[in-house]
Amino acid sequence: MSPIADPNCLFCKIVAGQVPADRVYEDDSVLAFKDIHPQAPVHLLIIPKVHVATLNDFAPEQRELLAALLLTAQRLAAEHALPGYRVAMNVNKEGGQVIFHAHLHLLGGRPLKGALG
Repeated sequence: MSPIADPNCLFCKIVAGQVPADRVYEDDSVLAFKDIHPQAPVHLLIIPKVHVATLNDFAPEQRELLAALLLTAQRLAAEHALPGYRVAMNVNKEGGQVIFHAHLHLLGGRPLKGALG
């Protein structure tokens, strides 16, 4: 097990192996697992292994980590044969963020309505 970056963070505990998750992808910097409350047939969470609370907290030096998150979403969409999909990141409470460890939602597996209709 890895040390916990933030002992109060659920996602840090998942990274450390202290909380179970249905993992679908992992490399040195990124972990992806199934959402426990899926909003689509495919609903994956893609997180950095280091603790970064929100998108606003990424440093410019972490641009490669941000790219890795998006490229992992692209890879998982292809592996799940999704012809179309949505990638979303909620930022702060007002933006709908519930767990304060930055994460992408990858949703697909059915037609998704556009944000405006």
